[in-house]
Amino acid sequence: MSKPKKSRVKLLHQYYKYTGFYAFIWENSKKALLPLAVIIGILLYINYRVITIDEMLYHVTQTFSDVSIFTLFLVSESILGLLPPDIFIAWTKNSASPLLYLSILAALSYLGGVISYYKGRTLLLIPKINDYLEGRMTKHIRNMQKWGGFLIAVGALLPLPFAIACLAAGMIKFPQKQFFIFASLRIFRFVIYGYIIYAALS
Repeated sequence: MSKPKKSRVKLLHQYYKYTGFYAFIWENSKKALLPLAVIIGILLYINYRVITIDEMLYHVTQTFSDVSIFTLFLVSESILGLLPPDIFIAWTKNSASPLLYLSILAALSYLGGVISYYKGRTLLLIPKINDYLEGRMTKHIRNMQKWGGFLIAVGALLPLPFAIACLAAGMIKFPQKQFFIFASLRIFRFVIYGYIIYAALS
């Protein structure tokens, strides 16, 4: 009597378990949650001990234009996520239209991921840069080859290096349509973190 075939979901679960995907998510989530907690802690300390967040953000909005802040954010999200998005999310709380500004941040973050993806595809055409990036990103490229879209989804939703995941996806020429779908989950991260940070600063 032949054994019943395993469902696709079970096979995928087995594959991700054997290749270390779940362990990877757990370890990187633990590493990423600490910086988030530190950022929120610093914001709360500043709010109650130094200057209120309202006053600080008011000073920022008076010193820098909205366009310049959005531009800085897009540049950061396009170059390996140099600045934590959480700081910008906190900035939107006291903006003229918090939900609109938060939506703009989410869209810009998604756009930054798309730019990183195409940057990965384009840089492959330059041999020296290709060799350099492959040497520096061997681990990320290997993980992308193993886990593909799920790694993009994890980078989009969790406080993990989203831009690096997108860059690696571009370097292995991950299918564009699938990339756009998985990367769009980035928007939900801003909804979730916006709620957490808004609540913490209320």
